[in-house]
Amino acid sequence: MIELLRAAGYATAPEAGRAIIRQQQAIGGSALPWADRSLFAELMLAWELRSHQWALDQPGPVFFDHAVPSVAGYLRLCELPVPSHVDSAARLFRYHPTVFVAPPWPDIYRTDTERQQSADEAVATHDALVATYRHYGYRLVELPRTSPQNRLDFLLSVTG
Repeated sequence: MIELLRAAGYATAPEAGRAIIRQQQAIGGSALPWADRSLFAELMLAWELRSHQWALDQPGPVFFDHAVPSVAGYLRLCELPVPSHVDSAARLFRYHPTVFVAPPWPDIYRTDTERQQSADEAVATHDALVATYRHYGYRLVELPRTSPQNRLDFLLSVTG
């Protein structure tokens, strides 16, 4: 979805997790979800804070793959405590009140070198993120399980 939005000319902020995994694998780092989850979360927080700041300087809307509250959701998923600075960041650095959520869809779910979680873990991730975004007061809109173009059309119709 984020790639379709970018191709349609919208400003987008990529997923922190995938980028961090690629970078950490390239340098032999340990800030990986299967090695050091707390350090991985800290790097995601830094990435998302930087993306939030960057978005403020853009002339139009910016679509994020994930955002600061996702870090708290990740920590909850991992059954790790959410440090006060992560909670503060999620409360302070706000986004549009409507957040689009892509529901788990086993028919299209795939793993790769960056996404190594099982389909069941993907469902748990979705559930943790939904609960977290609601906790921080966002209104969630589920994207329909349809073609990528139809999803894009739906998203753009809701954002007006």
